[in-house]
Order: sequence, then C-alpha cells, then structure tokens
Amino acid sequence: MLKKDKNVLFIVRTMSLGGTENVVLQLCEILSDEVNKIVVCSSGGVHEEILKKMGIKHYTVPDIASKNLRDMAQIFSTIKRIIKDENITIIHSHHRMAALYAELVSKDSIIKIANAHNTFNDKKKLTQIAYKHTQLIAVGEMVKKNLVNYFKIPEQQVVVIHNAIKPFEGEYQKIELLEQERANGNILIGNVGRLSEQKGMEYFIDAAEITIKKHSNVRFFIVGDGELKDELINRVKEKHLENLIQFLGYRSDIQNTMKQFDFVVLSSLWEGLPLTPIEAFSVGKTVIGTSVDGTPEIIEDKENGLLVNAKDVRQLSDAMNILIEDENLRKELEVNAKKCYMEEFSFDKLAKEYRDYYGRL
Repeated sequence: MLKKDKNVLFIVRTMSLGGTENVVLQLCEILSDEVNKIVVCSSGGVHEEILKKMGIKHYTVPDIASKNLRDMAQIFSTIKRIIKDENITIIHSHHRMAALYAELVSKDSIIKIANAHNTFNDKKKLTQIAYKHTQLIAVGEMVKKNLVNYFKIPEQQVVVIHNAIKPFEGEYQKIELLEQERANGNILIGNVGRLSEQKGMEYFIDAAEITIKKHSNVRFFIVGDGELKDELINRVKEKHLENLIQFLGYRSDIQNTMKQFDFVVLSSLWEGLPLTPIEAFSVGKTVIGTSVDGTPEIIEDKENGLLVNAKDVRQLSDAMNILIEDENLRKELEVNAKKCYMEEFSFDKLAKEYRDYYGRL
C-alpha cells in the first residue's frame, strides 16, 4: 500500500492520562510522516489538546467498553461514519472492544491491527471474534503467550514490539518537597502509576509501614491519580503515616520526578509491559517490581533491579531494606538499568520497528 492510501484510524478507550494513551500519542508522532492521515476515536480526555497541536482530528464517542445499548449503537454508527468520511484504510485498535467494533463495522478491504497491552483470562470467545481478522502487536512476550496459549490466536498472527520511552531532554527541575526531604537526610522511594486495583498501591503502603519501623529516615511518595485515591489516602491516615507516605498527585514530568527518588517501586498485580520501569531506567534509577506478566522482561532480578511476588508485603519490605542499606548494590543496578534502557527500550528502537511494520502494509 502506498503512503497516499494509508489513512489510519486509532480507536482507544480514552485520551486521558495513562500508558495506553501515551502509546497512542507516540504512534501519532512516529507515523505522521509514514501515512497520509491519522484520526483518533475515543471518549476524550486531556490529551485531546496534544492531538490538536499535532493536527490530528479527534472523534468523541462514549466509552468503548460501555455495555449500554444506546452507547454501543452510537459507537457503531460513529466508527462507520468515520470510515466513510475519512476514507479509512487501516484501523489500529487499542482495546479488545475497539477491535470488536472494527471487526463488525469494517469491510474486508480495510487492514485491521490491534495492540495487546495487557494479559487477560476472560471474555475468551469475544476476544477470539474481535481478533479473528486482525494483525496483532503484543507489547511483550508474555502478552503474546497469553494471546497464543489462552485465546488460541495463531502465533503467526502476532508480533512483539516492546513499549519504549523517549529519553529525558532538558535540565532536571528540582521539586521543593523532595529537595527538603533529601536535605533532612532522608532516602526517597517512589511508586508511580494509576491509583487503581491493578497497581497494588495498598501493598506498597503496607510494606512501607513495615520498612519505616526499621528505617526512620525513609520517605515514600505515590505519584498518580485514579479511582482509589481517597481509599488509599484514608489507608495512610488510619496508619498515622501522613508525614512519611505522601501523595504527589498526577505529574506530567514523570522522568524528572523519578530522577529525584533513590529508587522506584512497581507493586502491580498484573501488567502487559509496564512503562514505569522503562521510565525509571531511562533516568538511571533501579526498580523493585512484582514478578507478574511482562515485568520480568524489563527487570532482571539482581541485575538491573529486584523482583518480588505480587501482594507479598514482607518480601517487598525486605527488598526495599536491601536497597536502602546497600548503596553500592543500588549504584550497580542503576548502571545496568540505564544500559538496559539504551539497548532494549529506547524510543528510536520503537520508532524504527513501527515504521518498518507500517512500511510493510
């Protein structure tokens, strides 16, 4: 297919704050010179402004995961209209329901692609229907195995392209609160992610409570926002740890913030290929992560970080104690983390793989 014929529709659940949404923005940037046109369809969000600045049209629909019949009818008709009005030749989905709508609405002549961002063990039949005529891009090997082994997707239908992060550009901007805590001689530990069930923040809080009993000079910071914010804040208050575990809210300068931590924790219960350790590695910080799904594809235990079992509060606390007490080990892991980022998860590598992929269409 020639460049002039490549009119791409990205369908994603939202354009709010999140890893999948960041991937969509990356693809818009990477593919802008590789295709004739890109349009995005989602329920909207703060990233719409970025799309506007990039000259990319956004169509707003109800949440594609909605089970409301009126919403589903509106999504169906809107996607159908976009295909016609924008002369769409490629639909690139970023959610299983997005792929299902693409399957139901589009003609056989339209190329269907879907990114698989997570592992799942539900909606087997629906997923098989959604992906029946779709080329799949898994963000990690474990995601690919999930598609092939659980959903019985033919292996030749799936390729792996790892997530990646742009290197931090510009000078680091000091964050006053973190600077003050460091000036007081404290070690700073951060956990970055959406405040949702998936990220297991409650286990991080419980592990922090144990760790503080051994190391009083440690401060913990939670970066992010989400539906469990109030519940997590109350959990900290109930433990009377408000001065030791602090919430920084959503920050757009994630790499800048991570650079000011001594190390980062990822306490997720499940993942596809998480961006958090890649972001930390990009600024030379090591990560303690839970050994779930695609996380061990990034974090190699005792090589560039430490791995613990999900929900194991004691093991997580023990791992934090190791990095608090052994600065030499921490520095060694940091060097290897930065090397891993440069060799495996750089933005240039991601960009080349997607440009090559679209070049073959």
